[in-house]
Amino acid sequence: MSAPLPDWLDPLYGAEQMRATDRWAIDERDVPSLDLMERAGAGLALLTDRTVPRGPVAVVCGKGNNGGDGFVAARLLRALGRRVRVLLLAEPAQHSGDAAVNLERLEGAHEAFAPDALDGAAVVVDAIFGTGFDGEPRGVAKQAIEAIARLDVPVVAADIASGVDASTGAAARASIRAHTTVTFAAPKPAHWIAPGKQQTGELHVIDIKIPPGAPVTADVGLLTQRVHALVPGRDATATKFSSGHVAVAGGSRGLTGAPCLAAEAAMRAGAGYVTALVPASLELVFETRLLEVMTRGLPDDDGALAPAGVDAALAIAARAGALVLGPGAGRSDAATDFLRALAQRAGVPLLLDADGLNAHAAALDSLARRTAPTVLTPHAGELARLLSSSSEEVGRARLLSAREAARRAQAVVVLKGDDTIVARPDGRAAVNSLATPALATAGTGDVLSGVIGAFLAKGMDPFAAACAGVRRHAAAGRVAADAHGAEGVIASDVIAALPHAVRGEPAVAE
Repeated sequence: MSAPLPDWLDPLYGAEQMRATDRWAIDERDVPSLDLMERAGAGLALLTDRTVPRGPVAVVCGKGNNGGDGFVAARLLRALGRRVRVLLLAEPAQHSGDAAVNLERLEGAHEAFAPDALDGAAVVVDAIFGTGFDGEPRGVAKQAIEAIARLDVPVVAADIASGVDASTGAAARASIRAHTTVTFAAPKPAHWIAPGKQQTGELHVIDIKIPPGAPVTADVGLLTQRVHALVPGRDATATKFSSGHVAVAGGSRGLTGAPCLAAEAAMRAGAGYVTALVPASLELVFETRLLEVMTRGLPDDDGALAPAGVDAALAIAARAGALVLGPGAGRSDAATDFLRALAQRAGVPLLLDADGLNAHAAALDSLARRTAPTVLTPHAGELARLLSSSSEEVGRARLLSAREAARRAQAVVVLKGDDTIVARPDGRAAVNSLATPALATAGTGDVLSGVIGAFLAKGMDPFAAACAGVRRHAAAGRVAADAHGAEGVIASDVIAALPHAVRGEPAVAE
């Protein structure tokens, strides 16, 4: 059993954990499995009827327990007076266990699936695969998924949209985009992780009366506002140094804004002291912009940080509680050499972002040699370069990609996006639910780096610091959107909102 998730994460149970929970309820708590299926199917029927109150219903059933849930729903929808067409992907004799029992209980006709059997349906119930699916659908299941995907009617998915891996959110090329998903007992990682998140639609969780206390440990959790309580505050004895000293190294000609945003965000997130390590030839730009931040000019090569400045940067970083490395540093050979050398030699908690990540493209494993904590904050393109992969591959398997990078770098990886994922080297991960389109603008990634850097400098555990930073950043984005509208937010608005970020939390947990 893996280590439990911290209590500021709400567990998301994958396929294996849900199977173990079901077995425990049935074998150890004597809950009849047919009762679990009956309650699941009842919830599915109710939500289908609410989603589309009138018109014919097509229920497409696979041969496993997900199909059994569909049979229960079909029976109960018929009892409500709905006209229901039950379409089987397997011969009746191929069904077994509880699914076979509920096929026998089904009153009225059922038939083999054919694409034209969906004609005229006002709503389709997807009861094909459920949580047991991975890989790619084949045969008649693939044919059914593709036929459903072509329809212009709402789809209600039983537990998980077919073609989506419940444990990771990865989606097959043939998969269903549901209007509504009715999941049983607890939400699954795929309901919150793209692309599964986008294929879930409106999510409803049905209590099927599994007793509490199952000896099952989730390895993915949904990030909650409880994480804010982890961030140390200032007391009467605090000084600017005890509040956290952050060093930010970056900047190059044409890219001076990024380190400024990171430095200012660190200050607004509670750091007591921030030093910007910048190209000496551009130091006047930073001195003019950064009134509350110290600057130190380092040797540069035509406006880009150069290896000759590594020793000076190390001396300053050694006095800091955390180093944010890479914003705006550029991709010149000199900058790349500087970034790699400083990352390897810095003995303090390190956050690598932007060009700090690009400097380690195809060299991710070298970060595992660091002795101090490391946090990486890539978007999909940067993570693809780190893994020698492609943005498309990362997009199809976001959780798996973040976990692989965390394992190889022995670092905490923050994969940014609408479903930002924070992965630990041991495979445990957090998923942020507090999304806002206000953050889809240049510079907000630099803001996130500064916030996490401030929390690292306060001595927080790197996973906790990354999670708290992600949540604080998203909440500030919401506050900024309230003031300016999501389309009008710029990165500096998010910085200004950081002290008020908790106001961006929803009144009810999402």
